[in-house]
Amino acid sequence: MSQRASVAADLAADPDAVFASITDLARLPEWNDRMTRVVELPDRLEPGAEWVVEFKVFERKWRSRSRVERVGLGTRSFAYRTQTDDGNPSVSEWRWDVEPTAAGSRVTAAWNLHPATFWRRVLFVRIRARQLARSEVPASLAALGRLVRTGAAEHNLSS
Repeated sequence: MSQRASVAADLAADPDAVFASITDLARLPEWNDRMTRVVELPDRLEPGAEWVVEFKVFERKWRSRSRVERVGLGTRSFAYRTQTDDGNPSVSEWRWDVEPTAAGSRVTAAWNLHPATFWRRVLFVRIRARQLARSEVPASLAALGRLVRTGAAEHNLSS
């Protein structure tokens, strides 16, 4: 049983700057409160490249390894597959799309959770899906907007 969902938000920020922030893997913890640190980064962001981050949810820390499926600078679309770095076969597919709007950008984060073990299928996937849709992804999108606006303001001050 997979759980598919998405959340979108309008940000008052340039779409190219928003996409650059989403794909700046070293800065992910700046706009994702659950992510405590980046453990490994790829040399280049291209299909097949992997990175590892550390998360903390319910006072539990774990590492997650992600692999780029697609990154399109022209289309502002970024897709990757992620799973815990402990050998659990459960995976999640993520896609981030940024579209220009009259006021800035519309960012859509979409995910599909594929639990493979008994407890993840029966219980944890429902809890995790609700957390992502109701609070975590909306909070991350809001923080992403603040990060991009702050970066643009700092750039304008230094110009």
